[in-house]
Amino acid sequence: MNVALGGTFDPVHDGHLALFQRAFSLGDLTVGLTSESLAPKTRQVDRPVRPFADRKAELIAEIRPLADEYDREFEIRTLKEPTGIAVEQKFDALVVSPETVDGAERINEIRVERGREPLDIEVVDHIMADDGERISSTRILQGEIDRHGSLTPEAAGRPRD
Repeated sequence: MNVALGGTFDPVHDGHLALFQRAFSLGDLTVGLTSESLAPKTRQVDRPVRPFADRKAELIAEIRPLADEYDREFEIRTLKEPTGIAVEQKFDALVVSPETVDGAERINEIRVERGREPLDIEVVDHIMADDGERISSTRILQGEIDRHGSLTPEAAGRPRD
């Protein structure tokens, strides 16, 4: 099975690792990594995004051990539009997080319009941080949590809003 997965991955965290693990449990993985021009358009929070090459290098370092563990192949491609690579014929499944299900359904609409079979949409639940809120790259960059969801010393002493 050929599986697609897309994102900015800035930085990679345990929630992303759960997506990769689910994808590799299904088959070989192609990751669409958002381009520098697309990344700002896909963010829910306006924040800088590291250069594509830096994000790609980190992604390879995180994915390679999982690919080896599952005995799967992987490829990282540049994602230049939100519907990206998943509209291509070769894919069978798309792994998404709960907030990206609508985008996955739109991809399937495009596939059907183009005479292709819809993808199996695999939704992976969020991974929660120690404070019960979801792990996100934004929270990591804001210094609230680390990539594993542990509260940073600074955040542990702050009252929650």
